[in-house]
Amino acid sequence: MSLLGSIVSKILNPFGSSEAKASESSAKPSETQAQPSSGGGTSSGGQVDVEAVLNDLAAKNSQKLNWRSSIVDLMKLLDLDSSLHARQQLADELHYTGDKNDSASMNIWLHKQVIKKLEENGGKVPADLKD
Repeated sequence: MSLLGSIVSKILNPFGSSEAKASESSAKPSETQAQPSSGGGTSSGGQVDVEAVLNDLAAKNSQKLNWRSSIVDLMKLLDLDSSLHARQQLADELHYTGDKNDSASMNIWLHKQVIKKLEENGGKVPADLKD
């Protein structure tokens, strides 16, 4: 699975159902996409509440991670490799055209794109995380 697929799957499918697969491209999710059976991370509309899932993970994590603005912290929270090489790989998956050696600019772009992909794949994203 791609890094983006892993990120989307861990957030939008925290209960591990194989029916809810994250799109690894820019395609829109299927209207029949399965949602987790537990109501803990879902909003009333059936969408997975991204903020609730990530806040829950952050509360259980011993590190203070700023997932709201840091792609590195978001990846750490999801127990994924957050190294520069991994982030450059994620940038390739998301078709980043900037300088991948300018990690600060790339990281900001990556965070925005990951949030956008979460929403495109059925996640309920708070307004303050959107552009």
